[in-house]
Amino acid sequence: MSQRPISDLIHQMKQPDFYPHPVQTPIDLIQTHVSYVFLTGDYAYKVKKAVNFSFLDFSTLEKREHFCWQELQMNKPQAPEIYLNVLPISQKGDRLILGDDSQPVEYALKMRQFPQDALFSTRFEQGKLTATDMENLGRVVAEFHAQTQTNDYIRSFGTPAKIREAFDENYQQTENYIGRAQTQQQFQETKQFSDRFFAQREALLEQRLDNNRIRECHGDLHLRNICLWQDKIQLFDRIEFNEPFRFVDVMYDVAFVVMDLDARGAKELGNVFLNTYLEQTGDWQGLQVLPLYLSRQAYVRAKVTSFLLDDPAVPEETKQDAANTAADYYRLAWDYTKTNSGQVVIMSGLSGSGKSTVARQLAHQSGAIHLRSDAVRKHLAGIPLDQKGSDQLYTPKMNQKTYDRLSELGIMLAQQGFPVILDAKYDRQAFRGDAIAQAQAHQLPLRILHCIAPLEVLRDRLSSRTEDVSDATADLLSRQQATAEPFTEAEQSLVTTVDTTQNWQSQIEKMTRN
Repeated sequence: MSQRPISDLIHQMKQPDFYPHPVQTPIDLIQTHVSYVFLTGDYAYKVKKAVNFSFLDFSTLEKREHFCWQELQMNKPQAPEIYLNVLPISQKGDRLILGDDSQPVEYALKMRQFPQDALFSTRFEQGKLTATDMENLGRVVAEFHAQTQTNDYIRSFGTPAKIREAFDENYQQTENYIGRAQTQQQFQETKQFSDRFFAQREALLEQRLDNNRIRECHGDLHLRNICLWQDKIQLFDRIEFNEPFRFVDVMYDVAFVVMDLDARGAKELGNVFLNTYLEQTGDWQGLQVLPLYLSRQAYVRAKVTSFLLDDPAVPEETKQDAANTAADYYRLAWDYTKTNSGQVVIMSGLSGSGKSTVARQLAHQSGAIHLRSDAVRKHLAGIPLDQKGSDQLYTPKMNQKTYDRLSELGIMLAQQGFPVILDAKYDRQAFRGDAIAQAQAHQLPLRILHCIAPLEVLRDRLSSRTEDVSDATADLLSRQQATAEPFTEAEQSLVTTVDTTQNWQSQIEKMTRN
C-alpha cells in the first residue's frame, strides 16, 4: 500500500466492522514471511506482503492482485470448499472497504476457514493420523497428478541442467552454515551425491521428461498444506508465485510428503503413502529419482530454517531452536544420500492365503516397496485398478508378461538399494526360478514367504473380499491347488512358511529385526 502504512490495513482488518458478515473476536492474525492471514471465524482473508525475494515478487499492487488470482485459480480445483474469491480493498477517506473496487489499494484472497485440527500436521501431532489416511492421500495425490497439466513449456523445466540449477543454488546459499548447522562432511557428501547423480543419471532424468512425468505439481506438499475437512482430503496452498517450484517431476511432490513424515519419525506412514501412490500410478520407475528429491526437500527445509540464524530480529533462544532444527534436516538430507543394500522377498501362496496382508505389514515395518502382481498386470493392460479384468488378462501369455515385469522392477529397485516385495502366487517353479536366478546373478539376497491357511478360510476370505485390485474368486481355488508346483529342494532353504491364521505378526517383526 503506497497511500497509507501497512499498519493501518492490519488495524482495520482486525476490526469486526470491516467485514460484511459476523466474526469471532478477537480476530487472529497469522503472519508468514510473504503474507498476512486474518482469521474471522467462518472465513479467512489472505493479503500478500509487498516483498520481493529471489524466488517471488509481490512488490507492486498489480503483482499482488495477479498472484491472488493465480492462487485462487490453482487451488480451487483441489480445494473448492476452501478457496472462494479475490476481493479488492478500496480506500474511502480514512476507511478501507472490503469488496469495493472503486479505488483498490490492496487485494485479499477470501477462503473458508477450517479448524486447525483438520490439518494433517495437527492430526499427526495429536496421534490421529492413520495408515488409512495415508492410503487415501496416496490415491488423492495420484489422481491430482493424473489431472495436472503438462506441455512443452512445463517440460522445459525438467531438463537435467534446469533441475540442477536449484540444487547448485541451495549449496551456494548454505556454505555459510557449515560449522553452525551442518558439518563439512555432510555438506561435501550431500553435494557429491547430487553432483554424481546429475553426471551419471542424465539419461534417467531425460526419460522422466519424455514420459511426461514433469507436470504442474503442487510444489509445497507437506502435512501443513493437507487437510481432512468435510470428509474429504484437500490439498491447498500450491506454489503460485514461482514456476520452477511447481513445474517439477511428480516425485518431487511425493518426496515432500515422505520426507516430512520421515522428519517426524513416522517412516511407516510414509511407506503407506508411497506404496499406495506407486500402485495407483504404476510409476515404480520413479523410485530411481526419489532419493535425489528426498535429499533436496530435506535440504531446502534446512536452508530455510538456517536463514533465521542471520536475522537480527530473531531472539537468541529462537535461533538456537532453529539451529537444532536445521541440523536435523541437514542430517536427514545427508542420510538420504547413503547407499543401502537391496533385497528381494517373494510372496507365495494361493489366493486368499493372506499374501498381500503379510506383504503390506512387512513393507511398512521394513520400508520395502510392495509390488502386487494384480496391480502390475492391470497397468500392463492399461485398465483401471478397480475394473474387473476379462479372461484376456489371465492368459498364459499375460501371466508370463506380468511375472517378467515383476522381476524386472524388483531387480532394478533392489539394485538401487530398496528392499522389494514381489507379491504374487509364485505357484510355478519357472516363475520362482527366474526371480531367484536374476537375484543371484545380481548378488541380491532373496527369500520366499509362503503363506498358508485352511481351504475353508481361503474361501471365506475371497467371498468377503470387496474393493480390492485382485479379481480372484473362491471358485478358482480348486484349480490353483491342482496346478501349484511344490518347492524344489534347492528352493526349500529360501522358504519361510507363514500360517496366516496364527500370530504371524510376531514372525514378521522378527524378520525385520534380522
